[in-house]
Amino acid sequence: MAPKSDIEIARAAQKKPIREIGAGLGIPEAELLPFGHDKAKISAEFIAGLKDRPSGKLVLVTAINPTPAGEGKTTTTVGLGDGLNAIGRKAAICIREASLGPCFGMKGGAAGGGYAQVVPMEEMNLHFTGDFHAITSAHNLLAAMIDNHIYWGNALGIDSRRVTWRRVMDMNDRALRDVVTSLGGVANGYPRQSGFDITVASEVMAILCLATDIADLQRRLGEIIIGYTAAREPVRARDLKADGAMTVLLAQAMQPNLVQTLENNPAFVHGGPFANIAHGCNSVIATTTALKLADYVVTEAGFGADLGAEKFMNIKCRKAGLAPDAVVIVATVRALKMNGGVAKADLGTENVEAVKRGCANLGRHLENIAAFHVPAVVAINHFVSDTDAEIAAVQEYARIHGVEAVLCRHWAEGSAGITELAHKVVALAEGGAARFQPLYPDEMGLFEKIETIATRIYRAEAVQVDDKLRAQLRAWEDAGYGNLPVCMAKTQYSFTTDPEKRGAPTGHVVPVREVRLSAGAGFVVAICGEIMTMPGLPRVPAAETIGLNADGQIEGLF
Repeated sequence: MAPKSDIEIARAAQKKPIREIGAGLGIPEAELLPFGHDKAKISAEFIAGLKDRPSGKLVLVTAINPTPAGEGKTTTTVGLGDGLNAIGRKAAICIREASLGPCFGMKGGAAGGGYAQVVPMEEMNLHFTGDFHAITSAHNLLAAMIDNHIYWGNALGIDSRRVTWRRVMDMNDRALRDVVTSLGGVANGYPRQSGFDITVASEVMAILCLATDIADLQRRLGEIIIGYTAAREPVRARDLKADGAMTVLLAQAMQPNLVQTLENNPAFVHGGPFANIAHGCNSVIATTTALKLADYVVTEAGFGADLGAEKFMNIKCRKAGLAPDAVVIVATVRALKMNGGVAKADLGTENVEAVKRGCANLGRHLENIAAFHVPAVVAINHFVSDTDAEIAAVQEYARIHGVEAVLCRHWAEGSAGITELAHKVVALAEGGAARFQPLYPDEMGLFEKIETIATRIYRAEAVQVDDKLRAQLRAWEDAGYGNLPVCMAKTQYSFTTDPEKRGAPTGHVVPVREVRLSAGAGFVVAICGEIMTMPGLPRVPAAETIGLNADGQIEGLF
């Protein structure tokens, strides 16, 4: 018999009513806004009343660079949360919401897999509680108000050639990367070049994920710089009086979502910035709320540690005053073999030497995490094709580098397959070894921050930035933004900006082709290489095989 698919496993889940999941965390039913029987939002009033409680331990799950072979970072996050509960720790999971773009494209959803999933899987990977729609609407309301203001006389003197605020949608659509708006004559406004980004790249998404409460949300929205006047003076969302209406659209979306794992443990699923083009972390309000309600909080950061973990440490933790107690780095034998030069078609054949070569990628991530002064453990996410010799090679490599590598079978066995890792994580988190500190100080210059990440995390030899971009960075420093952290937009597949260069390359150059100021979110984005803030669909998108079966059930989601 063929193994059950993720969606089949999720559909067979024995879910508890969401009020029972909330009660297990001490959340009264009256403080939950239910969306059906199995998901709910947590009220802002209840969250505000938690501020004086002590916080639990924070565990970050990250990974080696992703490959087509799969790593299973979200699956391990969910499994570890279940595993911690199985060994008697009160644990909660914090993960991001899924974007429709990859669900109908190539990557799939964001609910975990096998017997380490968050449910309801279908709803989570589609419209869920409508947060992404609210973010899209708030973002595009501001875009509409910009063009409307220019149409009705432009009292603020916005230079239409210097409008930097683009539009967004939650779908991969390369045709919308560059567009011309307002064609069709006088009644439609003044034509100008613009474009679309995917919703997860929106500054509004970043703001929602970094804001601490509704008041902070509106303040940040008001700080958004939408463009400049002819005299190069910035124009902000609050100048257009857009921040109030945007906050109204986002008020419910700001409340964290509570769902459950297959083993009925609590999961906070909130926010969804991609780590290759944004900061890649679950919302601050969800993470801090979970820390007040659970003894352990397991959260993830997107893609490999060079992106997600770096941004988690340098942006999220810096801004929110968080400090992780332990880090789990997920690796698979298959992915390490790909990093060691093996083609995807040959991954089922034992190749210990390729594993050893590919471990250089793991070693680079271990070194980088150590730079933040947080203890780490390696989770080997097990595949049935893994051999004992290949697993032993990974464990020996990790031992030489001063960490343990634990074989985890949570995909197939749920919490029973990851209890060993759970015990190791508890020992690390309670061992007191964490002395977290970001990679660079606030007062370092913006270009120097970009250079620090490129040289210390990516091991680049240099950063290529033209004089115009250097001048832009200096201008932002002069305007008071020099203390902001940097969010690197870069391919997730490599330490370089070339997605084909796997392993642990050195001596490369990181080209920065564009910089963007996200004044409301509180960081500067450096767009590197060929990375796109509006992805395209692959040649054969997943959408071609998604549909309803004869029983009206969704098929094809993964």
